[in-house]
Amino acid sequence: MYRVLIVEDTPAEADALRGFLERYAAEKGLELGIEVLGSALEFIDLRRTADLVLMDIDMPGINGMEAAQIMRGYDTQTPLIFVTNLAQYAVRGYSVDALDFVVKPVEYHDFAMRLDRALRIMARNARSTMALPTEDGIAVVACSDILYVDMLKHDVRYHLSDGRVLRERGTMRAVAEKLRADEFLKISSGCLVNMGRIVRVGSESVTVSDGAELFFSRSQKRPGLEKLTNFIGRSI
Repeated sequence: MYRVLIVEDTPAEADALRGFLERYAAEKGLELGIEVLGSALEFIDLRRTADLVLMDIDMPGINGMEAAQIMRGYDTQTPLIFVTNLAQYAVRGYSVDALDFVVKPVEYHDFAMRLDRALRIMARNARSTMALPTEDGIAVVACSDILYVDMLKHDVRYHLSDGRVLRERGTMRAVAEKLRADEFLKISSGCLVNMGRIVRVGSESVTVSDGAELFFSRSQKRPGLEKLTNFIGRSI
Protein backbone atom coordinates (compact mmCIF):
# COMPACT_ATOMS: atom_id res chain seq x y z
CA MET A 1 0.00 0.00 0.00
CA TYR A 2 1.23 3.48 -0.89
CA ARG A 3 0.59 6.37 1.48
CA VAL A 4 -0.53 9.67 -0.03
CA LEU A 5 -0.71 12.88 1.98
CA ILE A 6 -2.97 15.74 0.86
CA VAL A 7 -2.13 19.15 2.39
CA GLU A 8 -5.08 21.38 1.53
CA ASP A 9 -6.95 23.95 3.64
CA THR A 10 -10.18 23.89 1.58
CA PRO A 11 -12.23 20.81 2.53
CA ALA A 12 -14.12 20.63 -0.77
CA GLU A 13 -10.90 20.65 -2.79
CA ALA A 14 -9.30 18.10 -0.47
CA ASP A 15 -12.34 15.85 -0.98
CA ALA A 16 -12.05 16.26 -4.76
CA LEU A 17 -8.40 15.17 -4.67
CA ARG A 18 -9.27 12.21 -2.47
CA GLY A 19 -11.95 11.19 -4.98
CA PHE A 20 -9.47 11.42 -7.87
CA LEU A 21 -6.96 9.30 -5.95
CA GLU A 22 -9.58 6.66 -5.18
CA ARG A 23 -10.67 6.58 -8.83
CA TYR A 24 -7.04 6.28 -9.97
CA ALA A 25 -6.36 3.49 -7.46
CA ALA A 26 -9.42 1.56 -8.67
CA GLU A 27 -8.35 1.90 -12.32
CA LYS A 28 -4.77 0.80 -11.61
CA GLY A 29 -5.54 -1.90 -9.07
CA LEU A 30 -3.62 -0.07 -6.36
CA GLU A 31 -4.16 0.22 -2.63
CA LEU A 32 -3.70 3.78 -1.39
CA GLY A 33 -3.76 5.05 2.16
CA ILE A 34 -4.92 8.66 1.97
CA GLU A 35 -4.56 11.25 4.74
CA VAL A 36 -5.61 14.90 4.65
CA LEU A 37 -3.99 17.71 6.65
CA GLY A 38 -5.68 21.10 6.70
CA SER A 39 -2.63 23.35 7.00
CA ALA A 40 1.06 23.52 6.14
CA LEU A 41 1.82 24.19 9.79
CA GLU A 42 0.21 20.89 10.79
CA PHE A 43 2.20 19.15 8.07
CA ILE A 44 5.49 20.52 9.41
CA ASP A 45 4.64 19.89 13.06
CA LEU A 46 3.62 16.26 12.52
CA ARG A 47 6.32 15.38 9.97
CA ARG A 48 4.12 12.69 8.51
CA THR A 49 5.92 10.25 6.24
CA ALA A 50 4.28 9.39 2.93
CA ASP A 51 5.06 7.95 -0.49
CA LEU A 52 3.59 11.02 -2.22
CA VAL A 53 2.68 14.52 -1.04
CA LEU A 54 0.05 16.66 -2.78
CA MET A 55 0.52 20.21 -1.53
CA ASP A 56 -1.54 23.37 -1.98
CA ILE A 57 0.54 26.55 -1.97
CA ASP A 58 -1.93 29.30 -1.07
CA MET A 59 -2.60 28.51 2.60
CA PRO A 60 -2.77 30.84 5.60
CA GLY A 61 0.26 31.13 7.88
CA ILE A 62 3.06 29.01 6.45
CA ASN A 63 2.31 28.51 2.76
CA GLY A 64 2.93 25.35 0.80
CA MET A 65 6.18 26.55 -0.76
CA GLU A 66 7.63 27.38 2.67
CA ALA A 67 6.46 24.03 4.04
CA ALA A 68 8.10 22.24 1.10
CA GLN A 69 11.41 23.99 1.81
CA ILE A 70 11.27 22.76 5.42
CA MET A 71 10.26 19.26 4.28
CA ARG A 72 13.30 18.99 2.01
CA GLY A 73 15.48 19.56 5.07
CA TYR A 74 14.52 16.13 6.40
CA ASP A 75 13.13 14.38 3.32
CA THR A 76 14.80 14.74 -0.07
CA GLN A 77 13.28 11.59 -1.54
CA THR A 78 9.47 11.75 -1.41
CA PRO A 79 7.86 13.05 -4.63
CA LEU A 80 5.95 16.31 -4.19
CA ILE A 81 3.22 17.63 -6.48
CA PHE A 82 1.90 21.15 -5.98
CA VAL A 83 -1.85 21.49 -6.57
CA THR A 84 -2.71 25.19 -6.62
CA ASN A 85 -4.20 28.16 -8.44
CA LEU A 86 -0.92 30.08 -8.17
CA ALA A 87 0.63 29.14 -11.51
CA GLN A 88 3.28 31.85 -11.10
CA TYR A 89 4.99 29.66 -8.48
CA ALA A 90 5.75 26.91 -10.99
CA VAL A 91 9.35 28.00 -11.54
CA ARG A 92 9.98 28.19 -7.79
CA GLY A 93 8.89 24.58 -7.52
CA TYR A 94 12.25 23.52 -8.91
CA SER A 95 13.98 24.93 -5.83
CA VAL A 96 12.26 22.30 -3.68
CA ASP A 97 12.59 19.55 -6.29
CA ALA A 98 8.86 19.39 -6.95
CA LEU A 99 7.95 16.53 -9.27
CA ASP A 100 5.08 18.36 -10.92
CA PHE A 101 2.58 21.21 -10.75
CA VAL A 102 -1.21 20.96 -11.23
CA VAL A 103 -3.25 24.13 -11.64
CA LYS A 104 -6.77 24.35 -10.17
CA PRO A 105 -9.47 23.57 -11.06
CA VAL A 106 -8.00 20.10 -11.38
CA GLU A 107 -9.25 17.81 -14.14
CA TYR A 108 -8.98 14.08 -13.66
CA HIS A 109 -7.21 13.25 -16.94
CA ASP A 110 -4.48 15.81 -16.27
CA PHE A 111 -4.17 14.66 -12.67
CA ALA A 112 -3.92 10.97 -13.66
CA MET A 113 -1.06 11.64 -16.07
CA ARG A 114 0.92 13.24 -13.28
CA LEU A 115 0.17 10.34 -10.97
CA ASP A 116 1.52 7.93 -13.60
CA ARG A 117 4.86 9.68 -13.34
CA ALA A 118 4.73 9.84 -9.56
CA LEU A 119 3.88 6.14 -9.33
CA ARG A 120 7.12 5.15 -11.05
CA ILE A 121 9.11 7.09 -8.47
CA MET A 122 7.00 5.76 -5.60
CA ALA A 123 7.68 2.17 -6.72
CA ARG A 124 11.41 2.86 -6.90
CA ASN A 125 11.49 4.63 -3.53
CA ALA A 126 9.60 1.82 -1.82
CA ARG A 127 12.75 -0.31 -2.00
CA SER A 128 15.40 2.41 -1.87
CA THR A 129 14.44 4.55 1.15
CA MET A 130 13.69 4.13 4.84
CA ALA A 131 11.88 6.39 7.31
CA LEU A 132 13.99 6.55 10.46
CA PRO A 133 13.42 8.31 13.78
CA THR A 134 15.47 11.38 14.70
CA GLU A 135 15.45 13.79 17.64
CA ASP A 136 13.19 16.08 15.59
CA GLY A 137 10.81 13.40 14.35
CA ILE A 138 11.34 11.38 11.19
CA ALA A 139 13.93 11.49 8.43
CA VAL A 140 13.56 9.76 5.07
CA VAL A 141 16.96 8.26 4.26
CA ALA A 142 18.24 6.75 1.03
CA CYS A 143 19.39 3.18 1.68
CA SER A 144 22.51 3.93 -0.36
CA ASP A 145 23.49 6.43 2.36
CA ILE A 146 23.47 3.74 5.06
CA LEU A 147 27.07 2.55 5.63
CA TYR A 148 26.19 -0.23 8.04
CA VAL A 149 23.63 -1.26 10.64
CA ASP A 150 24.47 -2.77 14.01
CA MET A 151 22.90 -3.48 17.39
CA LEU A 152 23.53 -1.87 20.77
CA LYS A 153 21.50 -3.61 23.46
CA HIS A 154 17.91 -3.35 22.15
CA ASP A 155 18.57 -0.52 19.69
CA VAL A 156 19.25 -0.88 15.98
CA ARG A 157 21.80 1.75 14.90
CA TYR A 158 21.98 3.09 11.35
CA HIS A 159 25.39 4.61 10.57
CA LEU A 160 24.96 7.13 7.73
CA SER A 161 27.41 8.58 5.23
CA ASP A 162 26.91 12.10 6.62
CA GLY A 163 28.14 10.99 10.07
CA ARG A 164 24.74 10.68 11.74
CA VAL A 165 23.81 7.61 13.73
CA LEU A 166 20.05 7.06 13.92
CA ARG A 167 18.52 4.59 16.36
CA GLU A 168 15.29 2.70 16.71
CA ARG A 169 14.03 -0.22 18.76
CA GLY A 170 13.95 -3.38 16.69
CA THR A 171 15.74 -6.51 15.55
CA MET A 172 18.33 -7.20 12.89
CA ARG A 173 15.96 -9.73 11.34
CA ALA A 174 13.38 -6.98 10.74
CA VAL A 175 16.04 -4.66 9.31
CA ALA A 176 17.32 -7.36 6.96
CA GLU A 177 13.79 -7.79 5.58
CA LYS A 178 13.65 -4.08 4.72
CA LEU A 179 17.07 -3.78 3.09
CA ARG A 180 17.94 -5.30 -0.28
CA ALA A 181 19.80 -8.58 0.10
CA ASP A 182 21.79 -7.90 -3.08
CA GLU A 183 23.15 -4.66 -1.60
CA PHE A 184 23.67 -5.42 2.10
CA LEU A 185 25.97 -8.08 3.51
CA LYS A 186 25.45 -9.89 6.80
CA ILE A 187 28.89 -10.16 8.44
CA SER A 188 27.59 -11.24 11.85
CA SER A 189 24.29 -11.74 13.66
CA GLY A 190 24.47 -8.12 14.76
CA CYS A 191 25.80 -6.28 11.71
CA LEU A 192 24.75 -5.60 8.11
CA VAL A 193 27.09 -3.71 5.77
CA ASN A 194 26.34 -1.79 2.59
CA MET A 195 28.60 -3.54 0.06
CA GLY A 196 28.69 -0.42 -2.10
CA ARG A 197 30.32 1.46 0.79
CA ILE A 198 33.12 -1.03 1.49
CA VAL A 199 36.54 0.42 0.66
CA ARG A 200 38.81 -2.38 1.90
CA VAL A 201 38.43 -6.12 2.37
CA GLY A 202 40.65 -8.02 4.76
CA SER A 203 40.87 -11.67 5.70
CA GLU A 204 38.83 -11.08 8.87
CA SER A 205 37.06 -7.78 8.31
CA VAL A 206 35.81 -5.08 5.96
CA THR A 207 36.33 -1.33 6.19
CA VAL A 208 33.65 1.13 5.10
CA SER A 209 34.03 4.65 3.77
CA ASP A 210 33.99 6.38 7.16
CA GLY A 211 36.94 4.27 8.31
CA ALA A 212 35.00 1.85 10.53
CA GLU A 213 36.45 -1.68 10.52
CA LEU A 214 33.81 -4.36 10.88
CA PHE A 215 34.66 -7.98 11.64
CA PHE A 216 33.15 -11.17 10.28
CA SER A 217 31.79 -13.71 12.74
CA ARG A 218 33.19 -17.21 12.30
CA SER A 219 29.99 -18.53 10.70
CA GLN A 220 29.56 -15.59 8.33
CA LYS A 221 33.16 -15.23 7.12
CA ARG A 222 33.14 -17.72 4.24
CA PRO A 223 29.63 -17.01 2.85
CA GLY A 224 30.20 -13.30 3.39
CA LEU A 225 33.44 -13.20 1.42
CA GLU A 226 31.85 -15.25 -1.37
CA LYS A 227 28.90 -12.89 -1.61
CA LEU A 228 31.18 -9.86 -1.55
CA THR A 229 33.35 -11.35 -4.32
CA ASN A 230 30.26 -11.83 -6.49
CA PHE A 231 29.11 -8.28 -5.77
CA ILE A 232 32.49 -6.81 -6.72
CA GLY A 233 32.50 -8.89 -9.89
CA ARG A 234 29.11 -7.48 -10.93
CA SER A 235 30.25 -3.93 -10.18
CA ILE A 236 33.35 -4.05 -12.40
